[in-house]
Amino acid sequence: MTWSDASLPPAPARPPADFYGYRAVDPAAGGAVSRGWWDANADEYLHEHGRFLGDADFCWCPEGLREADARLLGPLEVLRGLKVLEVGAGAAQCSRWLVAQGVSATASDVSGGMLEQSRVLDARTGLHVPTFRADARDLPVASSSVDVVFTAYGALPFVPDVAAVHDEVARVLRPGGRWVFSVTHPLRWAFPDDPTERGLTATRSYFDRRPYVETDGAGTLTYAEYHRTLGDHVRAVRGAGLVLEDLVEPEWPAGNQNVWGGWSPTRGALLPGTAIFVTTLPLVV
Repeated sequence: MTWSDASLPPAPARPPADFYGYRAVDPAAGGAVSRGWWDANADEYLHEHGRFLGDADFCWCPEGLREADARLLGPLEVLRGLKVLEVGAGAAQCSRWLVAQGVSATASDVSGGMLEQSRVLDARTGLHVPTFRADARDLPVASSSVDVVFTAYGALPFVPDVAAVHDEVARVLRPGGRWVFSVTHPLRWAFPDDPTERGLTATRSYFDRRPYVETDGAGTLTYAEYHRTLGDHVRAVRGAGLVLEDLVEPEWPAGNQNVWGGWSPTRGALLPGTAIFVTTLPLVV
């Protein structure tokens, strides 16, 4: 299987944010803005969360669920004979863990800044992850050429047309292949993004699908993150011809004292923070 970079224009510089909140935005602008945000914030993100994520560890979510324990992609002895692709990989910590286990994994991300961080982690760990830069809605990957595709909080929250990601994953998967993705649990969107007790009282409608956005002083969009209900996710998966095999809602473990934005032991004791969807592409009959 041959991997190559998609042709993407340089990311624009990101000005300081001035507005934070929920607002309808042009879908084309919302779908294009995230790359610039991640390019500008790659260093800061790894500085803040790198210790929790690890350099070569597969963490599905702020709850700390690891693939080493969950095995949502399947048994390692099986994965070692398959082609695995991570989309929205960031610095490719998850793929790096897979490579360390002898799995043929490749990582992709729309942000060149995040992939540069992946190369830093390669050098630090001595583990090389093949990477390429591409939008998850338009992968430079041959059809029916990959056995497993996954993402941990990558790609899906940052595009308005989530069906395009599922359709593209279904295209590159071989029949019988697996697509696993973790996202913010939809219920959390009804609550303030606050790790304290203030984040335990719902303040907006669960059905309000306006994205969370940030703009600069001139009103230019600099960040957009999209909300879907559980039903939206299920329908998008089924619309791509995929079969939902499992929906995992990790509980907050007693030993995890990490605070990550609105995720915390306080909220995790009462509210689900993550939803992990395990899907497959049916075998051709």
